Amino acid sequence: MDPRVRILNEAPARENARYVLYWAQMNRRAESNHALLHAVEMANARKLPVLVYEGLTHRYPYANDRHHTFLLEGVAETGRRLRKLGIGYVFYLERGPEDRRDVLYRLAADALAVVTDDYPVFIARKHNASVPGKIGIPYHAVDSSCIVPMGLMEKREWAAYTIRPKIHRLLAQYLKPVHPIHVAAPYTGEVAEFHTEVTEQNVGELVASCAIDHGVKPSTTYRGGRVAAERTLDRFLRTRLRRYAMERNDPAAHANSDLSPYLHYGHVSALEVALAAKAYAAEHNLVADEFLEELIVRRELAFNYARFSDPPDTFAQLPGWAVQTMAKHAGDRREPCYTAEQFEQAQTHDPLWNAAQKELLLRGKIHGYYRMYWGKKIIEWSATHEEALRTMVYLHDRYAVDGRDPNTYTNILWCFGLHDRPWQERAVFGSLRHMSYEGMRRKTAVDAYTKEIDYLERTGRDLFTLD
Repeated sequence: MDPRVRILNEAPARENARYVLYWAQMNRRAESNHALLHAVEMANARKLPVLVYEGLTHRYPYANDRHHTFLLEGVAETGRRLRKLGIGYVFYLERGPEDRRDVLYRLAADALAVVTDDYPVFIARKHNASVPGKIGIPYHAVDSSCIVPMGLMEKREWAAYTIRPKIHRLLAQYLKPVHPIHVAAPYTGEVAEFHTEVTEQNVGELVASCAIDHGVKPSTTYRGGRVAAERTLDRFLRTRLRRYAMERNDPAAHANSDLSPYLHYGHVSALEVALAAKAYAAEHNLVADEFLEELIVRRELAFNYARFSDPPDTFAQLPGWAVQTMAKHAGDRREPCYTAEQFEQAQTHDPLWNAAQKELLLRGKIHGYYRMYWGKKIIEWSATHEEALRTMVYLHDRYAVDGRDPNTYTNILWCFGLHDRPWQERAVFGSLRHMSYEGMRRKTAVDAYTKEIDYLERTGRDLFTLD
């Protein structure tokens, strides 16, 4: 049995089926997609076509213009590339409460089986728990997010040092391109009556028509879709990979990949990014080890955490020492102490923290190293540790184009001791790691970063995209 595949019910395949249905919940791409390949192989065995269904509802938590726009910006290109492969494509935009909510089940009524994405957080996790028992045909969830399949890790790992050797033992077996897709029977069915036609030109109109939060505008910087993902990867390889090891922790250097939104929305796969980085490094005599450590070991540690943690955004899964030290320091005085609303509006005394929060509000993503500082200061300036966690999760769920992701929850909880160790005890933090403004100034170009974010806020223009 393929370790990427989980069969989530025992229903029989439908006789006289018209196609195999792939429900693209998280991996929205035609390339390097193990779930799509699984659907194609299942269909080819029966000489059936494949139909891909992708939907967008107004009902997901914190549905807003930013998340809707980023996802819709990829739809037209996904449809083009699937149709070029001979695969059918249906996209349905559920705009408001009056719209139909049974599209998946209507499409499944003519399907041999349903294949979907195995994803350990957000609505995909809920769907994969609730839908299999209702669908009446086989329901397969396939991991196309991780390079080494999540299913090969039989228990929760407690730090990078415990999962790293396990991943490295398996990496040669799985760090290989996904087999090319060849369909035995091209899809020739009519376009479904409920299909929503999405073009590059009508995205704004569609977003405006939805009953969602229109107060969170699209990212100033990141555009969604496969083409944008490919351009971002190409830019990273050409202009940043050679600088990554030395400069990745300095946001003003712009040495990071900026691929996290595209990995989250499934517009690119970690596997193809890793293969591209390895190939480019070999061709240009570079070392990509530090980048691959983050992309593979650290990212898959986050997926492992999320897979074995339900829910993944609470203190329930923290190590005992972290829970104990927070309890010990629960009554410590916080000075200053800010409300969630003040944090959201970037109204603190700290210009660096405010700039990081404004980066989240405007770009929809905080540089990873400054996000550590951002989170540590929310702990220091919140009335309780629990309130600090709620603030961090809320801000990422609402504003981050790479939020609602295993990496999101893991990185937030790292601020509270997950995948870390005890440090010297101090007020409020106890034994949790502390980060200081002075330390950030010593290690990074704080002034350059704050000036950059100030310019972005004043003009709406992002100069770093010109590199």
